[in-house]
Amino acid sequence: MFGPILLTLATLAAFAQTPPPAPARPPRPPAPTRDPDSPGYTKKTHMPDGANAPIDKDGDFAIGPSYKPAPEMIAQEGVPKGEIIEFTMESAVSKFYPGIAREPGTFGRPDPNDPLKLIVSSHPKPYSRKVAVYVPKQYKPGTYAPFIVGADGPDRGLFAALDNLIHQKRIPVMIGVSIANGTGDAQGSQRGLEYDTMSGKYAEFVEAEVLPLVEKKANVKLTKDPNGRASMGGSSGAAAAFTMAWYHPEWYRRVLSYSGTYVYQQWPFDPKTPHGAWDYHETIIPTSPRKPIRIWMHVSDRDNLITRDNYHDWVLANERMAKVLRAKGYKYQYVFSKNSGHTDRNVKAQTLPSALEYLWRGYPIGKPPKK
Repeated sequence: MFGPILLTLATLAAFAQTPPPAPARPPRPPAPTRDPDSPGYTKKTHMPDGANAPIDKDGDFAIGPSYKPAPEMIAQEGVPKGEIIEFTMESAVSKFYPGIAREPGTFGRPDPNDPLKLIVSSHPKPYSRKVAVYVPKQYKPGTYAPFIVGADGPDRGLFAALDNLIHQKRIPVMIGVSIANGTGDAQGSQRGLEYDTMSGKYAEFVEAEVLPLVEKKANVKLTKDPNGRASMGGSSGAAAAFTMAWYHPEWYRRVLSYSGTYVYQQWPFDPKTPHGAWDYHETIIPTSPRKPIRIWMHVSDRDNLITRDNYHDWVLANERMAKVLRAKGYKYQYVFSKNSGHTDRNVKAQTLPSALEYLWRGYPIGKPPKK
């Protein structure tokens, strides 16, 4: 008769030693819907519903409110399919990113001595990351090829689009390199450290540690011509794509950005860029000589808005980016999508092929690439 009671007491004792579950992040209110023609926003050309911005025009456009996947995003009969080679990279062998993670159940909180700074609890933690390499059927082994590097991979949609666009001779025969992040998100995480830091470090990591492995494992040669190198991503991955080109235009000169996090997400704090990527449109681009960068960029009408300060409005940040890029004479196309959210999948499914085609305008198609 004592067995069940003793078992219950033992179970209670075990529960008493178990730490309580980590507190959940407070729910974030839904982002408001912004009007593409709001006062102070860029003046946009409104496209018919279902149409994308023209690939041969720079400037500011509004699309939507409904979206359909472009046919180039779907495997088509008779189109040669590229080969996908995947491999894994371990943080233990990285000289750039040995790995960090935010303490479980913790979130950044404003510093009482300086509300613009966040107090974040983080610790070393190893990670693994996957890299997927797309090699088109049309690639000739032993030759140098242009390529695009994408964040938060593997990106199967990108590979499908490359199959169709290369076959249709709308973009050059190129390699696709899709790199997973080092895990986590935002301040204190490995992903946040890689993507939101205002420096050339992530591009240097890709150049020194990723691309040599890509060439070796996929048996390809990647061009050194910066006009034949593109970067792309969504959210913080889009900010990383722009940062790669900004800090290393000798390596990258084409950028594709969905819902770019051109806001204050940087951690640790850096006095040289006190507002993180918000500094791009606040001070850096306006006061710097124009760089040879071509960019396709997007934001959604319901994109992210965090109200703890004045530096976390994704729509406003992208609007300001478009303005300063225009003022400095950059080649850019800015697409504002209606009836959509942050890094909206439907928007990407409709726009990615035309975005890629715009991005690669001016690059020779069908000619041997430069080394």
